[in-house]
Amino acid sequence: MSKHQFQTEVTQLLDLMIHSLYSNKEIFLRELISNASDALDKLNYLTLTDDKYKSLSYTPRIDIAINKEAKTLTISDSGIGMNEEDLVENLGTIAKSGTKSFLQNLSGDKKKDSSLIGQFGVGFYSAFMVANKIEVISRKAGEEKAYMWSSEAGAEYDIAEVIKESHGTSITLYLKDDEDEFLEFYRISNVIKKYSNHIPFPIFMDKEVKEYDDEGKEKSSEIKNEQINKASALWTVAKSQIKPEEYKDFYQQISHDSTDPLLWSHTKAEGKYEYTTLFYIPSTPPMDLFRMDYKPGVKLYVKRVFITDDEKELLPTYLRFIKGIIDAEDLPLNVSREILQQNKVLETIKKASVKKILSELKSLKEKDADKYLEFYKNFGRVIKEGLYNDWENKEALLELVLFKSSNRDGLVSLKEYKEAMKEDQKSIYYITGENEKILRNSPLIEQFKAKNIEVLLLDEEVDAIVFPMVGEYDKTPIKPVNNSDIDEEIKEDKAKVEEDEKTYKEILVKMKEILKDDAKDVKISSRLSDSPSCLVYDKNDPDFQMQQMLKQMGQDNLPAIKPILEINPEHEIFKKLSAKSDLLELNDVAFLLLDQAKLQEGMKIEDTAAFAKRLNRFIAKAL
Repeated sequence: MSKHQFQTEVTQLLDLMIHSLYSNKEIFLRELISNASDALDKLNYLTLTDDKYKSLSYTPRIDIAINKEAKTLTISDSGIGMNEEDLVENLGTIAKSGTKSFLQNLSGDKKKDSSLIGQFGVGFYSAFMVANKIEVISRKAGEEKAYMWSSEAGAEYDIAEVIKESHGTSITLYLKDDEDEFLEFYRISNVIKKYSNHIPFPIFMDKEVKEYDDEGKEKSSEIKNEQINKASALWTVAKSQIKPEEYKDFYQQISHDSTDPLLWSHTKAEGKYEYTTLFYIPSTPPMDLFRMDYKPGVKLYVKRVFITDDEKELLPTYLRFIKGIIDAEDLPLNVSREILQQNKVLETIKKASVKKILSELKSLKEKDADKYLEFYKNFGRVIKEGLYNDWENKEALLELVLFKSSNRDGLVSLKEYKEAMKEDQKSIYYITGENEKILRNSPLIEQFKAKNIEVLLLDEEVDAIVFPMVGEYDKTPIKPVNNSDIDEEIKEDKAKVEEDEKTYKEILVKMKEILKDDAKDVKISSRLSDSPSCLVYDKNDPDFQMQQMLKQMGQDNLPAIKPILEINPEHEIFKKLSAKSDLLELNDVAFLLLDQAKLQEGMKIEDTAAFAKRLNRFIAKAL
């Protein structure tokens, strides 16, 4: 026997389990049965595709055994099994730092937190909610040695070599004194039917069957080994024969989520290619939604044989929140990952699936606005990613995205925006930034507000990357308000602009010279009404938000991109400045206006000391 130390994060997790953080304790059985089903899936696949295992004779099944005297509950399977190395890797550590994320995302809400267990691949440890001690006996298929893993949920676990006649895994839970309910047949049976009815392998359990005479006295009793679950793949059943509760239960089984899905879509395609899909949209986002190492939510089957649940190419990344299955009839069972990524059949299924999912979301948006808002709150940011790399479905995605607005509360669609456009309005306008409050008060939209022109407020990081690429919606250009050419669309009195340019020509020339290292140009603005200045960018240059995003993406060698400083000729500063000739004062004004405009856009001032000196000089003069 050898002793091992749990990974630090596992010890923390076990401590939480032992102290009954979770109220929904019954999910431990769902997790253990799910693990058993996965083990059977893996072996089933190998027996069909790997010559090493094709001669293996076994009956795929899961067995549940209760021992009331010993107060034990045992879950056994005839699956792939584990050797000593597998036991250490799977039960002593957590891959992909999942537990760290799990611990960081705990909310204190017991029901909500319990749904995180399976999401982070830590479902096995949920058994310690009901057990003082766990023993795992396992023998890997194709190997002779068997091992027993055991732990009492401290900092250590033991592994010892044992004898096991056949491959597979048997997990024995030594139940706590107050967990006797899990020693009752009907309690276990109900949990299995609730969470695991459509596990594709039969689950068997001994049941005491009694017979009674006419007077109600027991005359005989015998133990019968009964199959508890249906053991039928839900997606193969006709939709008309599936109850909503069955869809929901199956979702919880495959997603390890204790909440109900927001909606689902069940499709059977017949024609050139035959396949079945069953997709779910969760009601809550998975905690790894924005992690690079997120776990894909879609399982691939070929003719009801499980192939993989770790293939990120089954759906585009912007649909990574989707849970469900794809069952293809026209793929070989031994399909490799390389073949998967290049397979025409799977590509056809993928394209059709994306269109189906987007169509379902559009239908939800049109029929149930409140429910769609719930979806968008959770997944809208992810949906936007599709506008960056899925040009085939660009138009469908543009119908789904929603925005904050300068003119109204709540969220607005592009369709609603266009319907409310002013008669002479040429474009759909937007502004990007990190803070909604800053955007609402930006000098860049002052003139738009004055003319009652709606501006979309885009305050998510992804917006700065995505929307410069969108171009147009329904043949209407989509333009950022900080592009220099917007002036041409919103100015009304060209003669007034020309007059202002003549009036302040000398000052503009001087300011350009003063700011030549910091600004690309200094010009009269048509977009300002209250503020003295603002920053815009040449239409061919990335704006500040785009620059920040590019740097975050690793492009640190970007050339310096200078903004254009626009000034408001109607502001008091310039009316007073026109009669001034003090070069120091003009120098201070130029830099203060530039720095002020930067601050209003959420940018940092590089030389804060110089800014303070200039500001102090003006304060001193004013006193």
